[in-house]
Amino acid sequence: MRSADEVGPPLTVPRDPAREAAERELSQHLYTRHEPGPVRRAWNWLWERLFGALESAAFHTPGGWLGLLVILLILAAVLIAIRLRLGALRTAAGPRTAGALFTERPRSAAEHRAAAEEHAAAGRWAPAVRERMRAIVRALEERALLDPRPGRTATEAAAEAARALPDLAAQLHAAAALFDAVAYGEQPATAADHAQLAALDDAQRRATPDLAATWTAP
Repeated sequence: MRSADEVGPPLTVPRDPAREAAERELSQHLYTRHEPGPVRRAWNWLWERLFGALESAAFHTPGGWLGLLVILLILAAVLIAIRLRLGALRTAAGPRTAGALFTERPRSAAEHRAAAEEHAAAGRWAPAVRERMRAIVRALEERALLDPRPGRTATEAAAEAARALPDLAAQLHAAAALFDAVAYGEQPATAADHAQLAALDDAQRRATPDLAATWTAP
């Protein structure tokens, strides 16, 4: 055996190989299996940023966390109120309820009648039927047999007009049903349909109203 005096210099390991060996050792699954995955790390990072922002806001808010909560509740209430208000305004400014007789700017009975004749001459029977029914109802309003009322449906107009013109009640209800079927039920219109409404238009202009029924109607 060699004596203590004969022991050589201490064994040294070069730096680069030592670092590489350490990296290989630490990269083994034994050391990394308990580390969070990339999704977990991303969530932790986001939560730390969010919590930090809330904590900072609470620190600068009178009342701390309670004050911040009150402010958030007030802000939520304001946003809900604005949303409800905007929804109400949009409803009021938007198109009228489906089934409404008039959906455009007010026009006279003569204008609706002329539009119906123009559509009929071109063979466009669906718009011809719609415009002729509008001409009938507008004419009744112009004769003060119906009160002008936005959003009125054809069925409502027929029921109200039938009280003033009882002799035309059946024709008025049939015209309203035809209008609804063509305008909202996508039923094809024909020349006979337009002729039916044109005849009613002529009849209502010649008819004498039952004034007693009109005055006693609710």
